[in-house]
Amino acid sequence: MKTLFSDYVTGAGLATDLVNTSPAVRAAGEVLTDASALMEFLTEHGLQPHALAHGTRPTATDVDDMRTLRQEVRTILEATGEEDIVDAATALVARAAIGPSLHRDPEGQWQWYVATSPEASLVDELAVVMGTGLLGVVRTLSRERFRHCSADGCEGMFVDTSKAGRRRYCMPEVCGNRRNVAKYRARRASASAPPS
Repeated sequence: MKTLFSDYVTGAGLATDLVNTSPAVRAAGEVLTDASALMEFLTEHGLQPHALAHGTRPTATDVDDMRTLRQEVRTILEATGEEDIVDAATALVARAAIGPSLHRDPEGQWQWYVATSPEASLVDELAVVMGTGLLGVVRTLSRERFRHCSADGCEGMFVDTSKAGRRRYCMPEVCGNRRNVAKYRARRASASAPPS
């Protein structure tokens, strides 16, 4: 598996989404319930790791390892010092990366990629993608882009890779929408309340 070195958005987005699969974040409970759920997660992100080549499917061990990786990534997002983040993200990359290399992109331009070892496990390949993304965010945007969700009662976290850097929710379609609905209902209740 190759990760475009300059595409930190993909790796940071994967890290955000993985952290937010936790039952501590999701009211509905654990998202990574079994190997099929892990495969669905990978498919939703368009990932095709070498470890799943030739029709290989994730195993129960992969699910357990992903849950462990999820906690490692959350610890990185919660770290307060840039050096701590860089050290931990570098350790993720070191799990299976074979170093940067130049390859042509689909348009024929040379690009830096971080490739993974052909023998790498599924989870180690994904650790490289996320570690590379997190390092890219620190380098390009800063540690300040690693944030807790602003929604009341939400334990989610995210990496804000938006241009403006104003993202407030771990899952805008869930947490942001929930807050907007609450504000709307409060305005309607206030507008329909009899004057005092």
